[in-house]
Amino acid sequence: MLSASDTVASPYRGFTLREWQQHYRSAPDSLRTTLSLVLGSLSKADNAWIYLATAEQLEAQIIRLETLLAQAEGSLSTLPLFGVPFAVKDNMDIGGWPTTAACPAFAYTAEADATVIANLKARGAVVVGKTNLDQFATGLVGTRSPYGAVRNTFNRDYVSGGSSSGSASVLARGLVAFSLGTDTAGSGRVPAGFNNVVGLKPTKGWLSNTGVVPACRLNDAVSIFALTVGDAQTVAHAAGGYDAADAYSRKNPHTAPVAFSAQPRIAIPDRVEFFGDELAQAAFSEVLDRLRHNGVTLEMIDFTPFRELAEQLYYGAWVAERTVAVGKIFEDSPEVMDPVVREIVASGLNYSACDAWRAEYLRAELSRKINQVLEGFDALVVPTSPTIRTQAEMGQEPVLYNSQFGIYTNFTNLADLSALALPSGLRADGLPAGITLIAPAWHDDALASFGRQWQRSLSLPLGATGLAMKPEEFMTPAPVSAASVRVAVVGAHLTGMPLNFQLTSRNAVRVEQTTTAATYKLYALANTTPPKPGLVRAESGSAIIVELWDIPLARFGEFVAEIPAPLGIGSLELADGRIVKGFICEPWAIGEATDITASGGWRSYIQSLNSSPVKS
Repeated sequence: MLSASDTVASPYRGFTLREWQQHYRSAPDSLRTTLSLVLGSLSKADNAWIYLATAEQLEAQIIRLETLLAQAEGSLSTLPLFGVPFAVKDNMDIGGWPTTAACPAFAYTAEADATVIANLKARGAVVVGKTNLDQFATGLVGTRSPYGAVRNTFNRDYVSGGSSSGSASVLARGLVAFSLGTDTAGSGRVPAGFNNVVGLKPTKGWLSNTGVVPACRLNDAVSIFALTVGDAQTVAHAAGGYDAADAYSRKNPHTAPVAFSAQPRIAIPDRVEFFGDELAQAAFSEVLDRLRHNGVTLEMIDFTPFRELAEQLYYGAWVAERTVAVGKIFEDSPEVMDPVVREIVASGLNYSACDAWRAEYLRAELSRKINQVLEGFDALVVPTSPTIRTQAEMGQEPVLYNSQFGIYTNFTNLADLSALALPSGLRADGLPAGITLIAPAWHDDALASFGRQWQRSLSLPLGATGLAMKPEEFMTPAPVSAASVRVAVVGAHLTGMPLNFQLTSRNAVRVEQTTTAATYKLYALANTTPPKPGLVRAESGSAIIVELWDIPLARFGEFVAEIPAPLGIGSLELADGRIVKGFICEPWAIGEATDITASGGWRSYIQSLNSSPVKS
């Protein structure tokens, strides 16, 4: 493994968000000392950093954070990222700091923070440096930078992946709690796969691109590297949100599921290319076996439209968007650019406006086919990259091998999909292997929900730190998503019951079976079709079995609209004290109803009816 080039050993190396929160709760006055130690542990000698915060820039953030804490009256509840250090790919603006996009001649001093950075700072996070990248975010290799090639954190002879190479490297070594990258063609996923970390490529438009140097504006997405899926999900929700200043920002429609179905169904390509890399092939085969063992149904799909769309990003008119993005420096001073990047950007001049429109029509057609293929599946699983190359190999075939890295990533943003890159173990040669789960737009939380289970099942070391994921991380419950409503169902909407389809047809997912507090009575209502129970709170009641379902926020209203009197939705107390929305019954309806509280639940009552002897 690549050793961290610490100038001063940091006691916080490899801390997850949970550990950072615990640290500040136990040492609330240690902010300045803690962050000074973190900054002192960083060095630009390893090529992963382009710029490190000065002592004055760090102090300015600390003073602002102390002000936020005072406004919160000392409570950390509104500052979930309080004092958490993070790194930023150097194609994003931080007010008063230089932005280079890995091209010194392009550099400028930013006037304001990029929106995502401002959002993270508002929740307490502290940026400690800006990281190296393939110049102008053009590449999946991590070698196309005048600041030096960023080497793989497990074996220095190999590439780190790009373009967000530095962000993946510093995160994998535990130097920061999380880092930001960008992902147009896979730049937030390939480095994650090559460095054994999580790479969340969110739905386009969820995280604002205001203050981000564009690569391809129609397809750019700010991405997140983290040591755990839970951390990546937390950071995404802190950083994301609609931004009117970004013409491509979008509001979440809140119609997507927030978890996979109880029996996940995942698509796999009908042909997976590894370019002769037998170790990568063996690693992916092990992944498929593990998924099957975990109860996942795998089904092959025709991968042709995915391959065709992936090829468009660099071998079609779409490359001209990079030419537009680089703009003036390419027109005036092309000699200052990395030669490979310059060649790619120059190729965009070969296409006409007519070519661009034809490319857009083809993109739309292939995107429609892809999304139709994925209907009925929870996700698609692919190798994050089909292979990995040494630094020496990359120097021999810089364009070809870069293209190979992207065959399972390039299509994602063009088809408006969400993606999550996950560690999947170490190959026989000690290099990381990774997989990526891909789903339709706004399925980010569903991917994260499955990703948390996947990471729990593997218990891999965190990044290149050599540190194990602590048991407490496994016990951290999945958050109740703001994009859904948790509903307790007690009768005809239970799994397998006649009205359960009213939940499943609205992308609701089952969370768990539990019981109410011991303060409810259950009644079999008279004259209802299909038969339904009524749940009523009572002074002398019992615990009643319920199922908890998460229903997308935008579908909740139409679900409630179908509920007939005397039933309705109110607030239920569960046995563990949680309060959730759930079915309740108006008291007037129990006069003609049968008290079935003793059954403990509707399913038990129905089974008792079905097992009763038939009277002649």
